[in-house]
Amino acid sequence: MERNKYRRVWSLDSVFQSNSNQFINHIQELERSLDKMDGHLAATSISSKEDADYLLNLLKEIDSLKLKLSQASSFITCLLAQSPADQVASVLQGRVAKLKSKYGITLTKFQAIVANISLDIWLDAVELDELKDFQFILAEWREEGATALTSNEKAILSNLSVDGYHAWGQLYQTLMGKLEIEIQLEGKPQKYSIGQALNLRAHSNEEIRKVAHEKLEHKWSEQKESFAKVLNHIAGFRLQLYNFEGTDDVLEEPLRKNRMKKETLEAMWSVVSKNKNAFAQYLNRKASMMGDEKLQFYNFWAPVETKVKEIQYEDAIDLVKDAFRIFGNQLEAFVTTAIEEQWIEAENRSKKSAAAFCAGFPMSEESRIFMTYDGTMKGILTLAHELGHAFHNTAMNGVAGLNRQYPLCIAETASFFAEMIVLDAAIEAAVTKSEKITLLDEKLKRSVMNFMNIHSRFLFEQNFYEERKKGLVSAQRLNELMQEAISDGYRDSLDNVSVHTWLWTPHFYITDAPFYNFPYTFGYLLTYRLYEKAKEIGADFENTYIQLLRDSGKMSMEDLMLKHLNEDITTEAFWEKAMKLCVQDAELFLELTALEIV
Repeated sequence: MERNKYRRVWSLDSVFQSNSNQFINHIQELERSLDKMDGHLAATSISSKEDADYLLNLLKEIDSLKLKLSQASSFITCLLAQSPADQVASVLQGRVAKLKSKYGITLTKFQAIVANISLDIWLDAVELDELKDFQFILAEWREEGATALTSNEKAILSNLSVDGYHAWGQLYQTLMGKLEIEIQLEGKPQKYSIGQALNLRAHSNEEIRKVAHEKLEHKWSEQKESFAKVLNHIAGFRLQLYNFEGTDDVLEEPLRKNRMKKETLEAMWSVVSKNKNAFAQYLNRKASMMGDEKLQFYNFWAPVETKVKEIQYEDAIDLVKDAFRIFGNQLEAFVTTAIEEQWIEAENRSKKSAAAFCAGFPMSEESRIFMTYDGTMKGILTLAHELGHAFHNTAMNGVAGLNRQYPLCIAETASFFAEMIVLDAAIEAAVTKSEKITLLDEKLKRSVMNFMNIHSRFLFEQNFYEERKKGLVSAQRLNELMQEAISDGYRDSLDNVSVHTWLWTPHFYITDAPFYNFPYTFGYLLTYRLYEKAKEIGADFENTYIQLLRDSGKMSMEDLMLKHLNEDITTEAFWEKAMKLCVQDAELFLELTALEIV
């Protein structure tokens, strides 16, 4: 394989030219557009059927503002990920945060106008051909606009959130991005970013995994008081917001944002809880294979085969492309575009952000993928995961900006689906039993992450918020809550766990998305149902899948699955079908490794 065949560093120039005023101009234009929109809204009242056309024009302006703001927000995210210490980008991030707040206020005012339309005019307006495509989101806005808070009160809260809420999330990213640890490898001390150090969890050498774990735990222990303050303030602001809105149910917002019924969430978690034994047995078997009674936390990501050859980045890209080709031509063509247009930042270097992500640029119909590629199968699957997100963005091309706001749970479906395609293709191509066990282990790690790890995060967040309602929660208590949640989530099948998981899990600090945990489990299990149907239908399924993605921003999850799968996801029966396939993976691993135990 030709080395350096594919660039590992992205280019952002097609979005905004570097070293130019293009981005500044974009921000200034957005500021002016928001001011202009405020003027329009102040003079607006929909009081007759003839005003429906004006409503459509306002909606188009809101749509345009949303696209421009998403473009700016993604660009800043990328700048700070590639260089967390970029002071210029940090200042610009502040301006974008204020614009997001201002857009939120503008949207609140528009929602109030929609909420105040009389029922007879409303029923006529939403039946207009031009507005039919926006019926779902308009209904959402009408409902939100009718809540107890006035638009003025919501505007005040939105302004406060810039410095009193979102700023804490930004501080977390800045603090985490600057942290480094030093590890001695091959007799030489080397500095690692947190992202690089976390990647060492998949190193083939157990001693290196253990040292990395211990160094990280020491770093977390040093930093825990600072990060406990950040987490407490994020949660405190959120709880105050809920009080203003007249609710104390911390799941109300995440369920609403995921357009999901509580019955769906409860059915999913019930099925997960009933089927954990198979995955606990897998973890116990892996511990036995490594000579331990219980699996060490730092060995979870370890390959079962100790002599693992590093997978070059070029080979990783080709493996992903070949797997996607089996699924469909459009997915393969998309990967080619992502590579040729330099959408991927994968270089393994220090002083870059830790978390992998995909950023969408809806105005220019592009995406950017950020990760630190480390030469492992885990790295390949992270690449596939983020490409799945980016494919979802591409599938949305041509869809109105307001209808691109799909929930996190369906976003995670697209990413896990891409992982599944790559992983299953690799398992199918495996020649030896050892290769098959190794790849099956990678697959089961994902099941454990979604059924045990994510469940532990969900349990932790639930319990933390209940305690936060009574006052500040100490760093020591956060450790205890995390320990309890991990013990419950993993059925006590891990030893030497990281009680600081609350500190280094970025999802707890995302201010736009509380409870960013259950969407992963939803997406993962749904992927199994989709993948099963894909194998049944064949190549024709790609178009069905793309249509599901295109509809994902304008339907509830229940209606989306009823339309495209003809299934009811509020029932445990739906989730059992998917879980059955996951359990079969665990049973196969146990069967294949039965003779490996001495």
